[in-house]
Amino acid sequence: MKRLLTTTAIIEGATGLGLLATPAVLARLLLGGTFDTPVALTVARVAGTALVALSVACWLSRQNGGALVAAMLLYNLAVVAVLIHAALVLALSGVGLWPTIALHLTFAFWCIACLRSERPAMACKA
Repeated sequence: MKRLLTTTAIIEGATGLGLLATPAVLARLLLGGTFDTPVALTVARVAGTALVALSVACWLSRQNGGALVAAMLLYNLAVVAVLIHAALVLALSGVGLWPTIALHLTFAFWCIACLRSERPAMACKA
């Protein structure tokens, strides 16, 4: 679990900081669009703040984070669903959309592997 939570902390923290600092750049890369209103920019920055908080929680829970891994599984599955909906129903696209979907799907499977193991598996060890 330590490796999963450390990796998650780094990636989500970087994404959160990116949303706080340059939300328009991430919107273009991920969704191929822009945040055209002050409301959209504010929501993006709130999301960035949440990702930074999630990053900190993952980092601080690296030693014993079973409950956090379960929450991260829910988060990753929800992100996959939202982004697939954005791609297929809303016709949004950016160069980072499908790689981001794949990344979150990979993290979801990693969470499942960690939660299913009765003893720390190689995928979950530090």
